[in-house]
Amino acid sequence: MLEGRETLRVACLGAGYFARFHYEAWRKLQRVRLVGACDRDLEKARATGLSSFDELDTMLRMATPDLLDIITPPPTHLAAIKAAIEFGVRAVICQKPFCNSLEEAKHATELAEAAGVVLVVHENFRFQPWYRTLKQAIDEQLIGDLQQVTFRLRTGDGQGPDAYLDRQPYFQTMPQLLIHETGVHWIDTFRYLIGEPEAVYADLRKMNPVIAGEDAGYFIFDYPDGVRALFDGNRLLDHSAENCRTTLGEALVEGTRGTLSLAGDGSVRLRHFGAQDDKVLLASRQWEGFGGDCVKNLICHVVDGLLDGKPLENAARDYLKVIAIEKAIYQSDRLGQKIREFERA
Repeated sequence: MLEGRETLRVACLGAGYFARFHYEAWRKLQRVRLVGACDRDLEKARATGLSSFDELDTMLRMATPDLLDIITPPPTHLAAIKAAIEFGVRAVICQKPFCNSLEEAKHATELAEAAGVVLVVHENFRFQPWYRTLKQAIDEQLIGDLQQVTFRLRTGDGQGPDAYLDRQPYFQTMPQLLIHETGVHWIDTFRYLIGEPEAVYADLRKMNPVIAGEDAGYFIFDYPDGVRALFDGNRLLDHSAENCRTTLGEALVEGTRGTLSLAGDGSVRLRHFGAQDDKVLLASRQWEGFGGDCVKNLICHVVDGLLDGKPLENAARDYLKVIAIEKAIYQSDRLGQKIREFERA
């Protein structure tokens, strides 16, 4: 940790489509000083307005950051983490999907732990305000005993030959898309809301023939006492929302005394068992940033952890469980059976 410091020196690797949300979030924080941006396309790095680099080693040597924020695809992660360790960086935030494989993620985690470097995975959906609201309502027993959590992913961006080309064209060539790139958010979110699953069953499919990976399907988590979590995803279909990317879909959290519902506008409502009307727990609004400003929420959480010693969520060691479960989901789909033993992480 970096307790006692007043300011955290931060450098960012990556200046692509999603990186802008990171830069915007870092700039909102008072206890942070941005000291560099690196991208293999130097013009993209320069567009951030920061000291710009096209080589990570050069940025780490010249900018001397306390924290490196890795906002690049999985094939770059292990090498970037190794470089950060070598140049004395004390903390790293790494975007998901974390590394190329479970084995590589384990190696990166072990290297960071051996060097005393804090490594956190940037899995931000659990930091969206609607999931924080749902978690509080569950913990306060507002719906009694939890029975089932259901999320219906309906992004509406996956139809036709031009699917994803306007924003993230590499989606078309990813061999694993729906779960590896998108559904992984709900592996972690279900863990946040309910805990660790005991088993998983999955059925995945490809609906758009122009892409390489799966773009529809579902997985079901088993928990003790018959509790279930269902992820039902289809990137070709949409849901009722002014912006389908606000929540990416709709959710129901059902218990013995009531139901919580998440709408596409980010609002959360509570309906008591047997009632017709509901109560607003979280009202819709003009949400800042991406996903209710969840990028900023996660970054604030990490800064508070590093400077104030608060407990950190999504530390790399714990996040290995998410990757192991993702691997089990693809195994279940391939074998057509429920998987009860997840690889030890």
